[in-house]
Amino acid sequence: MTTNAPSSAVKPTGRRRELLEALLRQQGIAAADPDGIPRLRHEGPAPLSFAQQRLWFLHQIDPDLRAYNVAAAIVLEGAVEAGALDLALRDLILRHEALRTTFPYAGGTPVQSVAPPPQSPLGTVDLQGVAGGETEAWRIAQAEAERPFDLTAGPLLRAVLLRAGDRSILVLVLHHIVCDGWSRGILLGELAELYTERAGGPPAGLRELPVQYRDFAVWQRGLDFAEQLAYWRQRLGGAPVLPLPLDRPRPHARSYRGALLPLRLPAAVAAPLRDLGRDTGTTLFMALMAAFQIVLSRWSGETDLVVGSPAAGRDRAEIAPLIGFFVNLVGLRSDLAGDPAFPELLQQVRRHTLEAYAHQDLPFERLVEELQPERDLGRHPLFQTMLAFQGEPGPELRLPGVRAEVRELHTRTSKYDLLLTLADRQGALEGYLEYDADVFDAATVARLGGHYLNVLRGVAEGAGR
Repeated sequence: MTTNAPSSAVKPTGRRRELLEALLRQQGIAAADPDGIPRLRHEGPAPLSFAQQRLWFLHQIDPDLRAYNVAAAIVLEGAVEAGALDLALRDLILRHEALRTTFPYAGGTPVQSVAPPPQSPLGTVDLQGVAGGETEAWRIAQAEAERPFDLTAGPLLRAVLLRAGDRSILVLVLHHIVCDGWSRGILLGELAELYTERAGGPPAGLRELPVQYRDFAVWQRGLDFAEQLAYWRQRLGGAPVLPLPLDRPRPHARSYRGALLPLRLPAAVAAPLRDLGRDTGTTLFMALMAAFQIVLSRWSGETDLVVGSPAAGRDRAEIAPLIGFFVNLVGLRSDLAGDPAFPELLQQVRRHTLEAYAHQDLPFERLVEELQPERDLGRHPLFQTMLAFQGEPGPELRLPGVRAEVRELHTRTSKYDLLLTLADRQGALEGYLEYDADVFDAATVARLGGHYLNVLRGVAEGAGR
């Protein structure tokens, strides 16, 4: 999601800036721009970023946790050169340190440790001539998507090429601790360029990366978040837990067992929602968020509610081209007391969204530490529902002489009670409700999803008048 919010990026101040500048001097690096992210000479392990630290702790609680596996299957039609693809993957892993990072203990604390790239990162399975080969290929792909990672030993990127009949399936699975949604677009784009070069085409021509993820983690640890902490303390302090009607009691500890409900809003209905944004100075995301909050309020009976949303966390030029875990979470809190009309709620959501994304640099982990909500292993802290909207088409993999189609591989898990994911697909809105199968039945989520689509249809009908 993008907004026109002004930037209020945090900067190293006081003692933290002095420490960062001293570190730069020790490495012979001029601190001409002490607010920038310097490229360091790492002579040993580096600290984890705040986001990595959260996932590392969750992994310690449940080493078999697969909810943070990020998986995709790329269906390839044409002559795929497995050798060139293997070399291209190795080039990519060499280029991005995050793809060869593991997280062992050092001195009693987890650290980032970067290894050399593997000689042959691509596994291959030949199912040609096997009866039911494509069915078996998809079974293997799903199993790879759900196989847990070992954060200490790695690798945290698995790549398998499954050959079945006239098609091949490239399965890519990464742990979220080393990548995010933005990273996947970088990965597919650069992999295509590197493959083209390794297959005898023109050089990839990729520019040298200005920094690596370890540099970001060190820099982030030196930031002062006092101003942003003050904003979020005032904004989310005392927010209630959303009392959604559950089909079963919430377990003491989550199993992360989840399922999906597909959703689709036709282009004819989505178009008035876009027009509404142009007429009111809002965005489609804001309209989708306001409608979601209406549904959650009616289902829960709560008028003070917080819905989470991802922020890309890439507002600095140095990290824009990097594969790594930069995405952050922000909470959008609304007051629906008095049953406000949709235009009134939409303007409230607009104001809160712009404020939130102007203060998006505060790591979610620091906010949880600051607010200290009642911790419950059975639910996500601060908010239990999320909305993610992708306004642009998803990443593609373009290989010479090969037709490629990227498909999601769902791990049959859920990190939240409800995660609403929508994307703009040729004018229509398509996506799904991912839900916690420990507490919700499929029929309940289907009713809630239908309610949400009906609210959007009602808003679109009103906007079209």
